[in-house]
Amino acid sequence: MTGPHEDPASTSAPALIVEQLYDALTHLPCLADEPRTVEPLEGGLTNFNFKVTTPVRTAVVRVSSTDGDLLSIDRDAEHTNSHRAAASGAAPAVLGYLPDRHVLVVDWVEGRTLVPADLRDERHLVRAAEVCRTLHHGPRFVGDFDMFGVQRDYLTIVQDRGFRLPAGYLELMPQAARIAAALAVPRQQTVPCNNDLLAANFIDDGDRLWVIDWEYAGNNDACFELGNIWSESNLSLDHLELLVDSYYGIHLRNKVARARLLGLMSKYGWTLWASIQDGVSPLDFDFWSWGMEKYERAVEEFGGPEFPRLLDDACRSD
Repeated sequence: MTGPHEDPASTSAPALIVEQLYDALTHLPCLADEPRTVEPLEGGLTNFNFKVTTPVRTAVVRVSSTDGDLLSIDRDAEHTNSHRAAASGAAPAVLGYLPDRHVLVVDWVEGRTLVPADLRDERHLVRAAEVCRTLHHGPRFVGDFDMFGVQRDYLTIVQDRGFRLPAGYLELMPQAARIAAALAVPRQQTVPCNNDLLAANFIDDGDRLWVIDWEYAGNNDACFELGNIWSESNLSLDHLELLVDSYYGIHLRNKVARARLLGLMSKYGWTLWASIQDGVSPLDFDFWSWGMEKYERAVEEFGGPEFPRLLDDACRSD
């Protein structure tokens, strides 16, 4: 653990981020008590996270490495949505926010961060469906999230700035348009969604799951949430069916198809997120390889024999 007056180089974060953290701590009444310890946390592809412990409380201080504009992140909306997610019962409480310093503080949850293998366990998958229902029945979020619009915005940024674009990416745009057209009928009611539920955004406290990280939160089709869980952890089709069935409490062929198609769109869209990060991020992470893994899976699904059937199934009433 790192004390507030120890050498910043003893943490894994860049010195500038550490300086930003300690400057923020002087402006956060919720973490003013001494003695205070700071421990850098692993994870986070757009932020640096620190566990800060005082005699009164333990919290996570998130320091953003960028303002998020290129990645379609609205920090003020994220702050508001973090509060609303906490009000739903799905997320930890928000303790502080310093927008000028790109800092957000949330309550610490004592537990274990999930990994993709956990979501291949049926018990955890059912629990993930339960916490999604809790979130989706909570207060509506500020703003909407539509991966089709986000993907188009990302593509404009990639092309305008000359960032790397995977081979054959543009040739798949008509397939993406077919998905959008199929999912537009019938139109679905939106619910407050996290929209970025990789396994690491679930915390298991031993009794229940909590959801963290609300950068991309917005009102969306619930099937995007479920399809994104499936996609991010590279789960099997059987796992996707169990997840969707557990969420709705009944087997619905159209919902499984919607979730699968939206999971495909999440791979296709987040590929460009990785391209942008590859071009601008100061983090020591291979964003390009991360994105290409998603893209290669998307290419396979776009060209797969089941693609036309999924478009038809998504329009069914059952």
